[in-house]
Amino acid sequence: MGAFEHLKAKNTTDIKSNHLYGSGMATAKFITFEGIDGAGKSTHLSFVADLLRERKKAVIVTREPGGTTLGESLRAILLHEKMHLETEALLMFAARREHIAQVIAPALERGEWVISDRFTDATFAYQGGGRKLDLQKLAVLEQWVHPHLQPDLTLLFDVPLDVARARLDATRTLDKFEQEKADFFAATRAEYLRRAAEFPQRFRIIDSTQAIATIQEQLRGIIAGLDR
Repeated sequence: MGAFEHLKAKNTTDIKSNHLYGSGMATAKFITFEGIDGAGKSTHLSFVADLLRERKKAVIVTREPGGTTLGESLRAILLHEKMHLETEALLMFAARREHIAQVIAPALERGEWVISDRFTDATFAYQGGGRKLDLQKLAVLEQWVHPHLQPDLTLLFDVPLDVARARLDATRTLDKFEQEKADFFAATRAEYLRRAAEFPQRFRIIDSTQAIATIQEQLRGIIAGLDR
């Protein structure tokens, strides 16, 4: 991870790179998709990956928790087993550390773009906002696990709680997070929006109640702005 160095954006109108690379790797970007369950972010993952491939980028699509053999094992535990809140947060960051070491950092160093379905913002939102874990504890873990890496772009798909719930109920068997009550998701959404306000240089908030075609047109513009 010595090749990465976090950069502070000088303004909030342009998306700035949040890491430096080794020789010849300055164009690789790290994009994360965020939002409460049912926000519709997964619908657009493959669309953005295809957009980048059309622009001749090598792209890796991954997810959290997961992305590695160990991470996928931890994912199954995290999504279905009851545990102490701090255990949950620590396992999230353990899976993330492996994910960075085995997938994200090597890909960026090779000059490949990385798209991740969730990253650390999700831990702040779910464990911090929804479960009320002290945000300072999460900040300490974030600084320990990836002090020199932040996404270049975070796409936050935002949607009212009733819309999100209706989408979930219509699509699949729910994991333990998806089974939480409305107040949990209200707090999770609020923390996402707080993070977006804290880091406006990398966040783009997408109104996920819009038609898919409208959202995709917005995504085209955002990706064009990032790939300059």
